[in-house]
Amino acid sequence: MASPLVSVVIPAFNEEKRLPHSVLRIREACSAAPDIARAYEIIICDNNSADATAAVAERLGCRVIFEPINQISRARNRGASAASGEWLLFVDADSWPSPELMGDVVPLLTNENCIGCGSTVRVVDGPRWFKFAWESKNWSMRIFKWCPGGFILCRRDAFLETGGFSEEHYLFDEVDFVGRLKKCGARRGQKFLILHKHPFSTSGRRGVGKGFWWWAKFALKLTLFHERSVRDKTFAQTWYKAER
Repeated sequence: MASPLVSVVIPAFNEEKRLPHSVLRIREACSAAPDIARAYEIIICDNNSADATAAVAERLGCRVIFEPINQISRARNRGASAASGEWLLFVDADSWPSPELMGDVVPLLTNENCIGCGSTVRVVDGPRWFKFAWESKNWSMRIFKWCPGGFILCRRDAFLETGGFSEEHYLFDEVDFVGRLKKCGARRGQKFLILHKHPFSTSGRRGVGKGFWWWAKFALKLTLFHERSVRDKTFAQTWYKAER
């Protein structure tokens, strides 16, 4: 069989409980798109988990890669290094695309003018204010062509050309990556698109346990001291909490 056309890369730290649901949904979405169903793989990068993440991923039939340093950008890069697809699709362990979203992806795989795409987001659980906080950003994603890390598709050669995700970033490395990917696309005459008709789904679990005002303070600090904050491992841990 030819090399997989699409390699789905999932960074995972202590995700034994969520992986089965996410992987099942990802398989359903990929299988519903014939051009993807014929050739795709799922790679789980176990980011030094303390639980049975790796064993669960193996039972699910995924390829499992290990990254010993707890950092999501490193896990994404490590997973990508083991991929064999012409396209790389980065999906978070608590996120998944719908069959309709993967259907929207299919035409892009043969579009020479496209370097990759992201998607707007739908938060499926957690506090209502957290859901609103994220989904209210969908308009800015469409206008400014940025997206969360829960769903990012790019050409493999473009990923290599940009150097992948910045390992200087402990937080929102996907925003930095998409920015560099767009610049790469501009040099190559290719565009980065934001799909919006069928947003990818993600958990609102990070809104649980801390109230609105805690997150408002966090967001303010991130806005005022962005470049310093995203490179601060300690600051990042307040976002990931037990997940990373």
